[in-house]
Order: sequence, then structure tokens, then C-alpha cells
Amino acid sequence: MRTDVIVLGAGIVGLGLALNLQERGRSVVLVDRSGPGEGTSFGNAGLIQREAVMPYTFPDDPMTLIQAALNIRVDAYYQMSSLKAVAPWLYEYWRHSSDEKVAQSAAARAPLFEICLTEHDKLAAAAGATAQLRRGGWLKVFSKEKSLADEIGKVNELEAFGINAEICDHRKLSQMEPHLTGDLIGAVHWKDPYSLAEPLALSQAYAALFEKRGGKFVEGDARSLQQEGDGWSVETTDGRISARDCVVALGPWASDVTVPLGYDLPLGVKRGYHMHYRTKGNAMLNLPVLDGDTGYLIAPMTHGIRLTTGAEFAERDAPPSYVQLERAEPVARSIFPLGDRVDPEPWLGRRPCTPDMVPVMGPAPRHKGLWFTFAHAHHGLTLAGSAGRFMAELIVGETPFCDPAPYRVDRF
Repeated sequence: MRTDVIVLGAGIVGLGLALNLQERGRSVVLVDRSGPGEGTSFGNAGLIQREAVMPYTFPDDPMTLIQAALNIRVDAYYQMSSLKAVAPWLYEYWRHSSDEKVAQSAAARAPLFEICLTEHDKLAAAAGATAQLRRGGWLKVFSKEKSLADEIGKVNELEAFGINAEICDHRKLSQMEPHLTGDLIGAVHWKDPYSLAEPLALSQAYAALFEKRGGKFVEGDARSLQQEGDGWSVETTDGRISARDCVVALGPWASDVTVPLGYDLPLGVKRGYHMHYRTKGNAMLNLPVLDGDTGYLIAPMTHGIRLTTGAEFAERDAPPSYVQLERAEPVARSIFPLGDRVDPEPWLGRRPCTPDMVPVMGPAPRHKGLWFTFAHAHHGLTLAGSAGRFMAELIVGETPFCDPAPYRVDRF
């Protein structure tokens, strides 16, 4: 089989790219070992975060650092058996968390986040999935004065990026979410973002549009990628597929392809878990809610209230550890009446990140026709449309809507 572009990875990032390539007249084959959206894209918090311009950074508060070192926090946890392997990346992450480097990362991220909603609007409209993009934003709630004050500072800082937010006192919060309990003193309502009732359903809608336009999804192993003649080929269940251009959109599994080709990029993996719960009585949650003091999120979804954990630092393929979920669940129950667990076991996902929290996007420096787009740092869903447009513009030779330099593969 011959096509214009092979996209390795059928997560939401690969799907966004494939649709943008089709809009520019390219034929595309998506290759993955599982169905569209069934990997990392399956288990996220379901937020398209217009406000997330500033990167998540390594903590600098002394108490936070002490708690992290003692491994007693809810929002961050490390597996001792993986510490030696992940320590070099953590050091680079710390090094890129200075004020100067954070400002550089925010400037690089800003153009992608600025159009993230409108690009999803276009894709969802074409896919007949507009109803899946729920307006209303999300809430970050607090029980501590200092934490709330720090978040208000972020609100002021993000005004320069055109971000809309409302500061809510306890009364306003109670009106918005009457079934929240506990000693919450207030919240910040981030008003711009969209939320999803079912992240997998959006991926499936995009995949259906891709196939309706003539695209083909096939199962295959990206590690079979080979350079041949003037292009690339990969082995699939439908036989070997060839194309002039190939894009690695494999998220945390990108290194399985890039390292053998000589690109040993600093790709870290922040692992995370989720579980769905029934609610007690007639309790309802209107918007996704992030506990800003503890570091977990609860969100109303199709299968119940989804609780997602913070970041677990471990090797990508290390066995699961449910410590964070076990720590977060009782705290979540103290602010919302969660009922029984729904899922037979917690879901484990892997979020690929660079130390500067800026994605890797662009051509492979030493291989013609090979392109990279991964490491979107917690925001693959958010950036699927804007990153897809950016990469498609590069691949077809258009002038991209923003400067490619901050995302270049060789910046490290």
C-alpha cells in the first residue's frame, strides 16, 4: 500500500494531525497497535485547557520539597525502584523550572493554547461531535488562604494571555456546586476551557471522520519502521505500507522509534491513574473540580465521577502502584459524596513530557521525510487541534501559524 503520509500513533494527537493533513489534500494511513484513542488519550481528565499556558514546574516551596522527598504527597509520588532511572530527567526538569526558563516555555506554548479551542471547534463540527465539547470551564477549589491567594496571582498573570477567570468565594462556590462539602473557602473558575463527558468518544468521532474522508486505520508495530528509497515503510496487518513522509506521534512510546534512529531525547513520563465512582443519593457535580490543596481532580463523565490522580514518577513500563489513588480517594470523599467504585481496577496512563514542558514538533534533523510530534506535557487532548494544524502546515510546506524554533527536535 502506498500513501502520502504514515502517522504512527492513533491517539488524539495523531488523529488531529491526520485530519489536518487530509484538509490539505494528503492521503494518510494511521498505524497503531490498539484502536484510535485507546492509549494515553483514553484516561485523561477530559479538559481542553485554554488557560494552561504556564507549564507545570518543579516545586520550589521548601515544605513541598520535603514532603516530596519523603514521598508522602498526594499529587506527586515516585516508585523507589525507578528512582535511579528517572533521576536524570527530574534533574533536567528542576533545571528548566527557573523563572527565566518558565517564561521561555510559556512564550513557546502560548500560540498553541491560544487557538486550541477554535481548532477543536472546527474538527468537532466536521465530525458532528460539537455536543461533546461542554462549555463552562472548570473549578480549582481551596481550603487554605495561601493556596487561594497564589491561584489568584496566576489569574492576574494570565490576563496578559487573554485568559478569562472568576474568583469565587464560599457562597458563590456553593451556588455553583451545591453538593461540594468540607471546609472549602473559595475557588477560581477557569471559564474558557471545554470539558468532555467521554474523551474516548471524541477520539472515535475524529477517527470516524478520518475514515469517512478516505483515510485508513491499520494495526501495526511502529518499531518495524524502515527507511527505504525516497520514503518510509512500516509493517501492518494489511501488509507493508510505504509513504514519502512519516510522523512519529506515539506519545510515551515515541522513544521506541526515535532512539534506534539515533535521537535520544529527554522524554520523561508522568504516570497517572483514574477510577470512576457512583454518587451517593442525588448528588451531582456540574463541572470538573480540581482540589488545589491536595492535587487530584474529579469530573462528571459518562461512566460516573472520574477521579484522576497527580503525577507518578516511575519508568514507563513499571508495574502499577495505586498509592496515589488510595491517598486521594478519602480526601475526595471529604469534599464530594462519592459512592462505590465502578471500574474493576484503576486505569494507568502515561503522559510524555520534556524537561521544559514544550512539545517536540518538527522534522527529524538527520532523516528526510521523518517528522516528530509528541511530549505535549499533560495536554495532548488540549493541543490535538492546534498541534495538528501546525504539523500539517510544516509537512505540506505552508508557512506555519507560529514560529517552529521553540519546538525543534535538536533544541536539547
